[in-house]
Amino acid sequence: MIAPTGDTETPRYRVAVRALCEFTARSGDLDLRFTPAPTAQQGIAGHQVVAARRGEHYEHEVALEGRYGALIVRGRADGYDPTLGRLEEIKTHRGDVDAMPANQRALHWAQAKVYAALLCRERGLERVEVALVYFDIEQQRETVLAETMDRPALDVFFTEQCERFIDWAEQEMTHVATRSQRLEQLSFPHADFRPGQRSLAESVYKAISTRRDLMLQAPTGIGKTLGTLFPALKAMPAQQLDRVFFLTARTTGRRLALEALTTLGLADSGKENDSGVRTLELIARERACEHPELACHGDSCPLASGFYDRLFDARQAAVQQGFLDHDSLRRVARAHRVCPYYLGQEMAHWCDVVIGDVNYWFDTSAMLYALAQQHQWRVSLLIDEAHNLVERGRGMYGAEFDQGRFAAARRDAPAALKRPMDRVWRQWKALLREHDGDYVCLEAPPRKLFNALSQFVTALGDWMVDSPVALESALLEAWFDAMQIARIAELAAEIDDSHYLFDIERRGRNATLSLRNVVPAPLLAPRFRAAHAAIVFSATLSPGHYYRDQLGLGSATPWLEMTSPFTACQLEVHLDDHVSTRYRDRGASLSPVAKLMADQFRQRPGNYLAFFSSFDYLEQVSNALAGHAPDVPQWSQARRMSESERDAFLARFTQGGKGIGFAVLGGIFGEGIDLPGERLIGAFIATLGLSQFNPVNEQMKARMETLFGDGYRYAYLYPGVTRVVQAAGRVIRSPEDRGVVHLIDDRFRRRDIQALLPGWWALPPRG
Repeated sequence: MIAPTGDTETPRYRVAVRALCEFTARSGDLDLRFTPAPTAQQGIAGHQVVAARRGEHYEHEVALEGRYGALIVRGRADGYDPTLGRLEEIKTHRGDVDAMPANQRALHWAQAKVYAALLCRERGLERVEVALVYFDIEQQRETVLAETMDRPALDVFFTEQCERFIDWAEQEMTHVATRSQRLEQLSFPHADFRPGQRSLAESVYKAISTRRDLMLQAPTGIGKTLGTLFPALKAMPAQQLDRVFFLTARTTGRRLALEALTTLGLADSGKENDSGVRTLELIARERACEHPELACHGDSCPLASGFYDRLFDARQAAVQQGFLDHDSLRRVARAHRVCPYYLGQEMAHWCDVVIGDVNYWFDTSAMLYALAQQHQWRVSLLIDEAHNLVERGRGMYGAEFDQGRFAAARRDAPAALKRPMDRVWRQWKALLREHDGDYVCLEAPPRKLFNALSQFVTALGDWMVDSPVALESALLEAWFDAMQIARIAELAAEIDDSHYLFDIERRGRNATLSLRNVVPAPLLAPRFRAAHAAIVFSATLSPGHYYRDQLGLGSATPWLEMTSPFTACQLEVHLDDHVSTRYRDRGASLSPVAKLMADQFRQRPGNYLAFFSSFDYLEQVSNALAGHAPDVPQWSQARRMSESERDAFLARFTQGGKGIGFAVLGGIFGEGIDLPGERLIGAFIATLGLSQFNPVNEQMKARMETLFGDGYRYAYLYPGVTRVVQAAGRVIRSPEDRGVVHLIDDRFRRRDIQALLPGWWALPPRG
């Protein structure tokens, strides 16, 4: 990043020691067989253990800085003992340290030597002992590699690293200057804003300029994506922002962000981009991997072999491309014979706008968050469809032990892993014997099982050093599951236990232990604080206090509702309160629901979506409609649809088409799909959207009651009505659209529920 300086004639480029060495000192293969840093929490704890073993004169986390030409190189050395004259670089790890790839060891030596060079410069030392300290977190054992080096040799090494980086740094300084000039001149791409869009953009710009988070409820059709990206980019130069991260929970959100950048003239897929703004689309590993059947190391995958030797040219080609959506990045990767997924991970260091899933900032091992911390970036977050972050946050900070999955891995496991896997199995069976019943909520976390799983992680990690494991492998899945449990168990121990449930569910002969996050707020809040500003927006972000409580946003975070671009005359809303869709009343509801659907279709033939609370209810109404009105075309969402099946379902909604598509509320067709004009003219919503009443949700309700004093609304009502409004929002997508929505349930007449529906809807008067 560009360092602010009082000398306007001498711009400086600031780079962290770690980032410098990762750029200059990596070579050879990409190799994921050895993982030296288990988790952030374990790494911190390991560093503290090592520091505590040193004498009273030991200096911990020594801040160092040095200059070379336009470079400012700085960082924190892990430790220095002035009595021994020894500088230490500490690396936590699991498994056999001798199995570490040579290029990874070389990277660690490079970091230690750069720190040593900076220390000698700052303190006038003529020589220093440089030590790599590898700390095994399982065995609590140190392996120390040390070498005494004199100042001239360290200066030469430091100079060599800086010389390898200086051309890139100068290129980056030129890029940032060009980017600032381009963004200062950036204008809104249309003759005028849509209704409400100007207010949206002004609110975003003001929030970023005053370094405040902002919650925005902005209806579909207002142009949220363009209305947030445009002001965020305009604010970059004045606020000296390094990055804008556009994060979303759905693929459609990424596509809309890429389209908005194209509209702004900042993106052009397929050719080199001279817009001055680099854009990267991050894709999940399973989608980006060219060889999913191969392990990620040079002996197995041709794109991992020599990866770092070819990375320099691939990286240069990627920045020249500028606009790196999935297809563009893949073309660059193929041209240079490198892995497209890991090229994308590298380019996250060098792109101005990064578009990806919310997990890249909020997950326990979130890459973008880690990069921002490492480089000390000033980042603005744009979080699209933010209502999904509640459930996604719970998922990111949850884990489970599935008996069936582990049993499948255990059956095919090699003999070397029999003992640690048998230990896990014994602890699991002992836990089941202690807790009988189909559902049990544990009073305390099962530490013995967690310890056994941690030992299994270590054993499998050691074994994988010499034995490749394909991505699609039951054994690898079991390893990832166990690592996630270890991470989440640590997090749950650090925060209030009331934010977690530990429960066991039995289904037939199989059982699952879940570490279930109830409220993600304590874990999401630090990620929000790490950003310069976070803009959290959605068409359904009401009530504001619920989302503040769940997401960890401060109580003073402004909540604004943008004026809808639509009018009441565009959407005809019916409250069909003569029907109850409660579980006990569903049998009696089938005929009335089928009749009103058929009547609406015959009154205005066209394409409709019908939403139900479950697949069972969907199938029952579908059969009832087929019997009542066999002339009405219909098609249904199926369980576990493939991507091609989902596409085929949506393809039935054609201009001028006629029929009813049946779907489950809260599923893949309840939000994030766009069927404008005559492709969709109405929706039937035969449910209040409440989650199923079951032991898990009742436990969630009880915890919400304890935490917020409003268990039913927090656990059931607010999420349910959000699903309803999202589904209804599929009908009106543009100022030209006209449509109808039937809300089918007597509870929609309640004032507290109507207060949660969009204000621009014209609800029928109360009877």
